[in-house]
Amino acid sequence: MYDVADIAENLMREFAHQTGLTSNLKPKRYLWTDSFAVCNFIELYFRKRDEEFLRMALNLVDQVHFVLGRHREDDSRTGWISGLSDEEGWKHPTIGGLRIGKLLPERKPDEPFDDALEWERDGQYYHYLTKWMHALNIIGKATGDNKYVIWAIELAKKAHEAFVYKTPDGRKRIYWKMSIDLSRPLVSSMGQHDPLDGLITYMELQASALGGSLTLPDLAKKIKDMEDICDKMNWVTEDPLGAGELIKCSYMLADLIAKGFSNRLDLLLSIVNDSLLSLELYLANETTTLPADLRLAFRELGLSIGLKAAVKLRGLVENSRKLSSNPDLVSAAKDLSGYIWLSNEIDRFWLSPKNRESRTWLEHRDINTVMLATSLIPDAFLGIISERRVNSKCR
Repeated sequence: MYDVADIAENLMREFAHQTGLTSNLKPKRYLWTDSFAVCNFIELYFRKRDEEFLRMALNLVDQVHFVLGRHREDDSRTGWISGLSDEEGWKHPTIGGLRIGKLLPERKPDEPFDDALEWERDGQYYHYLTKWMHALNIIGKATGDNKYVIWAIELAKKAHEAFVYKTPDGRKRIYWKMSIDLSRPLVSSMGQHDPLDGLITYMELQASALGGSLTLPDLAKKIKDMEDICDKMNWVTEDPLGAGELIKCSYMLADLIAKGFSNRLDLLLSIVNDSLLSLELYLANETTTLPADLRLAFRELGLSIGLKAAVKLRGLVENSRKLSSNPDLVSAAKDLSGYIWLSNEIDRFWLSPKNRESRTWLEHRDINTVMLATSLIPDAFLGIISERRVNSKCR
């Protein structure tokens, strides 16, 4: 039996070296991957009690802000995306949003849209920004330093202001991708789970604000906006990453309900039931029978992480008076946790050195590496900090 913490440590050290966090290589920052990585370093600190991992987490936050909070090297614009001075930019590094970190510059206003090319172009993604809000909140909870929660809330306010808009018929929607300066949408369609991701993240931040020692900005109006959008959504998906995110949202919403920060039991039950249907649809495609070259590790590992959350969801539901009183939820959570075998199967497949030599692994090496580590040690990413707190002497 392998030691998951030791394997995760090796994976994260590899990532840190390859992306210039702990080496002299040029920093290679990508917001989605780095969001998971921050949580992994925090979890490794708790498991190993080694201050080096805490320093990695803190340094990664600073590096992400310096690289992705500022304009690209090949851009005529310079400095912080927010337009703040260098000194003020460091005090509020997220107040202008954060770039994705794609290799190609963003599409110019007069350039024609190319669907395939747009995936390689820079800009800002709403669902990447929410991931970074979550990572900042986790490091804030772990260290007790409120500045990270403040930065997360400043990012939430800016993202909401820029991405959420009203259609001619009065409905609210979310742009999927916007320009680096947030002045124009680059992709106007809405991601299927973006409203749910936004809602859960905003509620998570609001809970931290209410439970903290500082008076932080109120997100109630933005939470209401997201609830209005969510109430009209269908969450079912065949995509393993989307299904994993859906299950993770189920666990986080259940935790918020259990702690008294939300009363949306109806939404929780809807998400859990749609998660079950999504798993059935995914398994019907028989993707897990394919060779590594025909599979995308990070998407499968997203599902694996979600299934780890499903096990924790079941325990939470069964042990919370607010949740256990709903027999439909108890039954659905039990059914969902029964798919943990699939998580174990996905982990074993991508832990194989042979499969990590495949074309698809190497083409997405950084994100695959980090998400495999998250699947092995998911607790910090899932917000399970509780009484685990960084010793003040370590900061």
